[in-house]
Amino acid sequence: MEGKLVRLRAPEPEDLDLLYRWENDPEVWPVSNTLTPFSRYVLRQYLENAHKDIFEQKQVRFMIDLREDPHRTVGTIDLFAFDPMHRRAGIGILIKELSDRGKGYAGEALDLLLSYCFTTLQLHQVYCNITVDNEASIRLFRSRGFVQTGRKKEWLLRDGHWIDELFFQLLTPSSS
Repeated sequence: MEGKLVRLRAPEPEDLDLLYRWENDPEVWPVSNTLTPFSRYVLRQYLENAHKDIFEQKQVRFMIDLREDPHRTVGTIDLFAFDPMHRRAGIGILIKELSDRGKGYAGEALDLLLSYCFTTLQLHQVYCNITVDNEASIRLFRSRGFVQTGRKKEWLLRDGHWIDELFFQLLTPSSS
């Protein structure tokens, strides 16, 4: 899947070192609900199975590469908790480096993924969970039509303080 700025592609074995760094960065853990590091072995196994169908795995990850520099990966975008019966899935996105944020990469990656969700997978809805302090993500998802439909009070404990998490949904364009 390609846009003007980015290309989404399946993870490759060559992504092991990059994913190892990203998944084991404690700054990423609060948004991925991770508490412990991943081993190279576990990530290698994940990459070996990444080719499996979303209907089997109930999740899929795409690497976000720049079109101008196809050897530069700036992030990942995931579908998780895929539910084919109820035709829904969760979305998570990471643009790792601060210097790559605010350049439209996340927005275009999200647009490409939404097209895949509603056209190829025929989903009825997608959703995401965003902490109240993640203003950039809130703006991004709202700009694509996501609507806040819930708030989980004091849902996450971060640095000794409770933080609320917001729940956003986007229904298929024909039903909203």
